[in-house]
Amino acid sequence: MSELYPLLMTPAFDPRPWGTLDLSPIYTNQRFEEKIGEAWLTGDACKVANGPLRGKSLAELSTQFGRELVGEAARDPSRFPLLLKFLFPHEKLSVQVHPDDEAARRVGEPWGKTECWYVAHAKPGAQIGLGLKAGVTREQFEKAIQENRAEDLLNWINVFPGEMIYVAGGTVHTLGPNSIIVETQQQSDTTYRLYDYGRPRELHLKQGLAAVKENVKSGKVVRPAPTQVNGNRQAALIAAPYFSVEMFELKEPYQFQAGSDKSSVQILVAVEGCGVVETDGTEPVTLAKGDAVVIPASIGDFRVRPQWAVEFLKAKVPGKNLPEPMTRM
Repeated sequence: MSELYPLLMTPAFDPRPWGTLDLSPIYTNQRFEEKIGEAWLTGDACKVANGPLRGKSLAELSTQFGRELVGEAARDPSRFPLLLKFLFPHEKLSVQVHPDDEAARRVGEPWGKTECWYVAHAKPGAQIGLGLKAGVTREQFEKAIQENRAEDLLNWINVFPGEMIYVAGGTVHTLGPNSIIVETQQQSDTTYRLYDYGRPRELHLKQGLAAVKENVKSGKVVRPAPTQVNGNRQAALIAAPYFSVEMFELKEPYQFQAGSDKSSVQILVAVEGCGVVETDGTEPVTLAKGDAVVIPASIGDFRVRPQWAVEFLKAKVPGKNLPEPMTRM
């Protein structure tokens, strides 16, 4: 009998100069004395908030339980495979790039950082910068950095609530203000800052420019229409090489079958409302807006019972090799 059970995670709030003191509408009751840019939910150092494993980090639990926790689909049995977090940009993020697997291995990292962004909230006019404009070369972009006009060479696109954006490793990118993003990514924090609007922060031009790819498949994900059954709504948001993410809007209890999902840990992140996660033989876990619950791979079936209504993302590692998703700008 495994010691594992659904793990409620404690958010780790990370100060950033582009962040904000006000994290509503996700964390309405939190008060901060410095600007918070990110709320990490499943980082290596993030800790469990419930049950006998309370206070243990995901890094400790991955080492202790291995594939019981992370599943067979994870590359490394002793490393939690996915990092999920909320982003709260109040000003523009630095123009940056994350390496893909190949570029990461060249500098001694085990893997790169491909990610996706779900737009949980966005005010009219919210934008992201995603990839270089067509025909722009790495050399032209480097010159633009030196001339303080790097953001002019990015594709700037409007974003709207409910959209999913795929950001492949090697994509130059930035977030503008006025949105709240749920990011799902490979478990890596390798970020090369290329341009920062004059903020007094270190740039990483040599490593970053070496990681930049001129042509990438990043963009808004083209996805099928959602399905609706018994008042519950389900939508496949993205299926990609490193992660797949679905959205559930529940007004009635929903039973999740083990099936192929048992090959991977699953992460539930609530963006609206409240529900209760239930499995046989364990204490129920409340999943409220801003919370993340980790469902270990060793757990079979589980249920989510809404308290009136709950809307959440469910992320996992795919059980088979998937191509990059279809996207558009």
